[in-house]
Amino acid sequence: MNIFDSHCHLDDPAFNKDVGEVIDRARKAGVTGMLIAGIDRISSEKALSIARSFDGVYTSVGFHPHDSKTCSEEDLDHLKMLVRDSKVCAWGEIGLDFNRMFSPREIQEKWFVKQIEIATELDLPIILHERDTRGRLIEILKTHGQKGRPAVVHCFSGNRNELRAYLDFGYSIGITGIVTQNERGSDLQKLCGTIPMERLLIETDAPYLTPLPEKKNTRRNEPAFVRSVLSKLARIRKEDPERLADATWKNTCRLFRIKPLPS
Repeated sequence: MNIFDSHCHLDDPAFNKDVGEVIDRARKAGVTGMLIAGIDRISSEKALSIARSFDGVYTSVGFHPHDSKTCSEEDLDHLKMLVRDSKVCAWGEIGLDFNRMFSPREIQEKWFVKQIEIATELDLPIILHERDTRGRLIEILKTHGQKGRPAVVHCFSGNRNELRAYLDFGYSIGITGIVTQNERGSDLQKLCGTIPMERLLIETDAPYLTPLPEKKNTRRNEPAFVRSVLSKLARIRKEDPERLADATWKNTCRLFRIKPLPS
């Protein structure tokens, strides 16, 4: 059973001492595909360096909304150069986050729009981050003609109307360890059965959002734990885990244009 962790942050300092061991544990758990999502210039460079060093590991480049206050045209030009590497297969993690407001709203929106334009210019799929924007992210996506473009809504935790809007755009939906938590993930669990199989991706967002049961023993999430996301999702949807693993693997490869697909 091949499993793809479609979104992790192995560039995070939490993995500085043992990233190789983490990747080895993932492979032993059947997680043979991993995508590291860049969040700024430095992290994107580091993610690419890791991806270059390991088979089955890929990356994206971009500026997270939290880090948009540090973004510049020069930084984005540099990221565009990194895209030339075959290991880079998406632009992101980009979007809007009006929850913690680590960057001002107007700055977030400015660089979000700019990065959408770059991804469109380079014909790259985008990895979207959304939190507490009350429809503003969807509004910008509509305004900038993103319906039908390849994209994934990373760590989806929205409501039914938002899910319907993303599916109408043609986007994929990334499911994290939140789905394993009966209290925090209750609303998500109710929606998971309504997502078409061909739109589902699974992810860890490691080192964050550790799923159950691993959450009982460690705070640091890692790609190997995406098996728990897969298992919970299979139970919710009443799917065979192997069939779901195969589908999410193929969905991830198709979205990010990673070849070859598994037989």
